[in-house]
Amino acid sequence: MSLTRLFAVAKKELLQILRDTRSLGIVVIMPITLMLLFGYGVNLDLKKIPIYVYDQDGSQQSQDLLKRFQASEYFDVVRAVNNNSDIARALDSGEAHMGVVIPWDFSQRLGRGGPVNVQAVVDATDNNTANVLIGYTQAVVQGYSSDVQLDWLQAHGQSIQPVPVSVQTRTWYNEDLESSAFIVPGVLALVMSVIGAFLTSLTIAREWERGSMEQLISTPVTAMEIMVGKLAPYFVLGILDVAVCVVLAVGWFHVPFRGSYITLAVCSALFLVVVLSLGFFISVITKNQLAASQVALIITFLPAFLLSGFLFAIEQMPIALQWITRIFPARYYVSILKKIFLKGTPVAMLSADLLPLALFTVILALVATRSFHKRLE
Repeated sequence: MSLTRLFAVAKKELLQILRDTRSLGIVVIMPITLMLLFGYGVNLDLKKIPIYVYDQDGSQQSQDLLKRFQASEYFDVVRAVNNNSDIARALDSGEAHMGVVIPWDFSQRLGRGGPVNVQAVVDATDNNTANVLIGYTQAVVQGYSSDVQLDWLQAHGQSIQPVPVSVQTRTWYNEDLESSAFIVPGVLALVMSVIGAFLTSLTIAREWERGSMEQLISTPVTAMEIMVGKLAPYFVLGILDVAVCVVLAVGWFHVPFRGSYITLAVCSALFLVVVLSLGFFISVITKNQLAASQVALIITFLPAFLLSGFLFAIEQMPIALQWITRIFPARYYVSILKKIFLKGTPVAMLSADLLPLALFTVILALVATRSFHKRLE
């Protein structure tokens, strides 16, 4: 392999990228755009959920309960109404996601020490939000119920028995329970899929469509030199985009980074070789830029978005789909990213994800090498 010829091919491809404003926009603008969109636009943290309240009792006890909802960071008491119809209209219009109704005999039943029910009407069009709302509501009501029970026991001179079993939670790795902490690192997989597979899928197809492949074939440049020379600029650009994404994640979104930058660079390089090889292979077999871009989008970007664990937990998918995710390299790269960023997992404990990713690297690099031949077909 001649380094002179290799650098010549790489220089030609780099000039092509610089002249193509669309490709340059994807390389420069898309990583930043994706980071900002997913960092700000995709927020799974349910806080300040708008609710309506209907206090039929109007007593001090009922107001104390409503103050619990007002003090919670998860609820935003938008309005207090005087009938159930207003709550129904608010849920229909989307002004509120839940309505809390306190019965008229709330304080009387509490005074007698009897049980009393509080109604929560939840908009369940989004079942995940509804389940979270129900859990938050139960936590607020149970906390209030425990305080009322303690006050009642003290007022009647009865001893307070300690709770036999209690739960003390400790959150590790994402102490503030912020969704951006696990969403933003996964954006690197999307960026690599776009930069790697999508752009490189156009390299050989572009040469065939423009008729310049015949000129390349007539030169002494070997097939390996063409492949490596064309992929080298995208590899460098991909590594630079990784650096940009890491700076944005850590510096702008304050995502904790507890691992090794060297480990991240090595794993990113492996995944980048995978998507570059896959994009090159797609470009060789399609010989058409439109078809190549569509195939690359379906094979890389969509699985990286839907089946990698980036947004949706793989453990919650059907068993058959969990096995299907194993054939997509993005699954292992996303897992590595989260472990490096949030856990600081050392290399020795990344073998479950690193070995399959390395295997994909070898296989796809060989497939890409074998697929391209320096001849007219």
